Amino acid sequence: MEVLFQGKPQKTVGDLPAVGDNLPKFKVKNKDNQIVKTANIIGKPTVISVVPDIDSGICSIETKKFNQQADKFKNVKFITISNNTIEQQTKWCAAKGVSNLELLSDVESSFGYETGTYLENMGVLARVIFAIDSDGEIIYRQIVPEIASEPNYDEVLSFLEKLN
Repeated sequence: MEVLFQGKPQKTVGDLPAVGDNLPKFKVKNKDNQIVKTANIIGKPTVISVVPDIDSGICSIETKKFNQQADKFKNVKFITISNNTIEQQTKWCAAKGVSNLELLSDVESSFGYETGTYLENMGVLARVIFAIDSDGEIIYRQIVPEIASEPNYDEVLSFLEKLN
């Protein structure tokens, strides 16, 4: 897949899973440095916001917006996955007061390679949003064509409203 970064084409390492596919198997780490596998995420409808760098402006804005929305969707789990280290994510959460969603670290790029969201030339993840049902099936996917831009929040939230 190809996306843009500041207008320049960037390729991911593969193709993203489509709506209707199951979320691929991967391993990331949580704030306690524990491995979180795909199976640990499945069980509740979940929004997975994939961002390149939690410390960048757009990624920070996106994660804070989803954190604010999490209270409105009690039956939906919100996760942000980035290539940042656990320490960077923990520091960011403390500084921004983010506590309604879980940040997961893909510093080893397992998620990026398995979902086709890893931008090899940049060493980060593309900006993508997945929603999965309680069985792990992808029920929504938004690929942000310019990773230096914010996603279409209204589209995501409208989709989530239909789940309630």
